[in-house]
Amino acid sequence: MFRFAHPEILYLLVIIPLLIIFYAVMRNRKKRAIRTFGNPELLADLMPLSSHKRETWKFSLISLALMFFVIAAAGPQFGSKLQQVHKKGVEIIIALDVSNSMLAQDIKPNRLERAKMAISRMIEKLSDDKVGLIVFAGDAFVQLPITTDYSSARLFLSGITTDIVPVQGTAIGAAINTAMKSFTPETETSKAIIIITDGENHQDDAVAAAKAAREQGIYVHTIGMGLDQGAPIPEKGKPGEFMKDASGNVVVSKLDEATLKDIAREGEGIYVHATNTDIGLNSIVDEINRMNKSLIEERVYTDYEENFQYFLIAGLLVLLIEMIVSERKNKYIMKLNLFKVKKKGDER
Repeated sequence: MFRFAHPEILYLLVIIPLLIIFYAVMRNRKKRAIRTFGNPELLADLMPLSSHKRETWKFSLISLALMFFVIAAAGPQFGSKLQQVHKKGVEIIIALDVSNSMLAQDIKPNRLERAKMAISRMIEKLSDDKVGLIVFAGDAFVQLPITTDYSSARLFLSGITTDIVPVQGTAIGAAINTAMKSFTPETETSKAIIIITDGENHQDDAVAAAKAAREQGIYVHTIGMGLDQGAPIPEKGKPGEFMKDASGNVVVSKLDEATLKDIAREGEGIYVHATNTDIGLNSIVDEINRMNKSLIEERVYTDYEENFQYFLIAGLLVLLIEMIVSERKNKYIMKLNLFKVKKKGDER
C-alpha cells in the first residue's frame, strides 16, 4: 500500500510546467536577439563554444531534480504490514427520509438540507464507531454500507437529494428492515438505527418493524423533522409554487409526531422533535455513547516505511550531473579526434 505523508506538497509540481514555459520564452527572446546582429549561421562560427543543446540538457536536469525533491518532501511511504486493529465502538445506521415532503421549509433552509448538515456534524464527532447511510421514500436503499471511513460518509451524504429514490412515499418500516440487514453479521457490537423523517408514514407498519429490530438487539431512535403548523411542499423547478392535491388545494406537510414516538418506544430508543435551533442528533448521540461499546475489528495497513530517501538521492545525483555538464563546449575535447587517419607526410 502506497501513500504520501504530506500529499499537499505535491501541488508544488505545478512549478515545473511554469519553468518550462519561462525557459521557452527566454530561449525565443535570445534567438531574436541574435538575429538582430546578423545571420545566426554566420554568428555561430564566431561563438564556436556556445551550445544550445547543452543549455536545454542542463535545464531538463534541473527540472527533473526539482521533481524528485518535491516528491521526497511529500513523504512517500509504503505500507508493509496488514494488521488487525481492535477498536471499541458501536454500529450506527442513519435512515434519512428523502421524500418530497422533506423539501418543506418550516425548518430552514429545508428539512432535508438541515438534516444533512446535522448528520455531517455528528459524523465529525465519531471516532471508533461504524456508521452507515440509508435513504428512503416509497422504498429504502443503502446509500453507504456500514464503515469507519467518515470521509466517504460525508461525501455520500452530500450527494443525497429527493431524486435519489424514484418511488415517492414514506416507507419507514422498509427503512428499518433494510437497516436491520445492513449491520455487520454475527457480531455482538451494540447497534442503533436513527430514523430522520417528518413521520408521514403511509405504506407499512413501522411500529412493528421497530419492535422486530429491538428483538434482534437493535435500538431505534427517531427524529421528527417539521414544526407543528407544518409547511407547503415546494414544486420542483417552479420557484414560488407549491404542490397541490387533486382539488387544487396546496398540500401542507405536517409532522406525524405520534407515529415517531410509537416507533421510538417499541425500539426502546428516544424521540426528539427537531427545531430550527436544534435537530436533536446530539441528544441521540449522547444516548448511544451510553451503550456498551464492543470490540470492532478492522484490517488496516500499518508500519508505513518512509521512502523519501530514494527520491532525495535521485534528485541529488541528477543535480550532480547537471553541475558536471558545462553550458559551453570544451575546446580541448573538441580538438581530440581519436579516429583521425594519419596521412603520409603528416609526420613531417
